[in-house]
Amino acid sequence: MFHRGPDGYGQWGEAYSERHAVAIGHRRLSIIDLSDAASQPMADASGRYWLTFNGEIYNYIELRDELKAMGARFRTASDSEVILEAYKVWGTDCVTRFNGMYGFAIWDTSARRLFAARDRFGEKPFLFVAKPELFAFASEYKALLTMPGVSRAHDDFRLLRFATNPSTGLDGERQTVFDDMVCPLKSDPP
Repeated sequence: MFHRGPDGYGQWGEAYSERHAVAIGHRRLSIIDLSDAASQPMADASGRYWLTFNGEIYNYIELRDELKAMGARFRTASDSEVILEAYKVWGTDCVTRFNGMYGFAIWDTSARRLFAARDRFGEKPFLFVAKPELFAFASEYKALLTMPGVSRAHDDFRLLRFATNPSTGLDGERQTVFDDMVCPLKSDPP
């Protein structure tokens, strides 16, 4: 996924039991805060929450000011850190405050819980595979297709429909063109 983020990359992970582990990777396209401090995956100051984020939060400056007034401290000038702090204050309701185009995931190391969200209009891709032994997400099909256990089986009808009417898109519905992959709908709750 180098072409999606030529400005840098990062990864973080932990095994939290004998059978369970989490790993987050990120390719960076620097737009707002170009410093290394804004690299991802990004942790909050406590190290409890880890974020990977694709997109832009247009009202991040206003949200940053509001969060600062509530006691939040920022180490970067990035919208990524605003997402982390907003999640810490408002939980999953943070997405109701974001104006932008985004797909992101936050891992809570204490609760061992993943929260993922996509903008209301579905501008930024967020594809995932959910199986009993694996949950994986990415912004492109090919990233998921490289994973062991993810099938390349596809839906011929969806491909033909797209070929004859491209406006329908390949992932305009919850089920994508690949049998194992899903794309959240705009109306899906966070």
